[in-house]
Amino acid sequence: MLQVKVNEKYNFDVDQNGKGLLINGDKITADLQQLNASAYHVINNLQSYNVEVVNFNVADKTAEIKVNNNTYNVTAKDQFDILLDKLGLSSLNAAKVSEIKAPMPGMVLKVFVNEGMEIKKGDNLFVLEAMKMENIIKAPADVTVKNVKIKPGDKVEKGQVLMMF
Repeated sequence: MLQVKVNEKYNFDVDQNGKGLLINGDKITADLQQLNASAYHVINNLQSYNVEVVNFNVADKTAEIKVNNNTYNVTAKDQFDILLDKLGLSSLNAAKVSEIKAPMPGMVLKVFVNEGMEIKKGDNLFVLEAMKMENIIKAPADVTVKNVKIKPGDKVEKGQVLMMF
């Protein structure tokens, strides 16, 4: 069973069992033909639909789908996500980061952020040179920078706190 939300507005309960595909308890008897890796043709209730999967993220259970040139953002929750929501534990999946430590000894070459900046997961924080290699250190989660303890030219040791969030 999946709980599917379309455009953050419409909710559907989707279930597939021995009776076939059920959406909100109604059996769906659509004809589905895959045209290529991301395109499908669907006929349901004598109506034809061209469906294209524009973007699909398995980890986040999200997709961007185009149906007859109208774009829809779709999110899904399986039975485990639903259970975590009921228990109030769904927010535990989000990464909580309070600081960045030096992953290795080295020298800071460049710092891309300042205190007070809001950073998205994957944004560049700073460049650390170690063993003649430049390593770009990226944000592990969406955070706001509270304190930058480094500047270009600083030598750092492994495990040293470099930034606080």
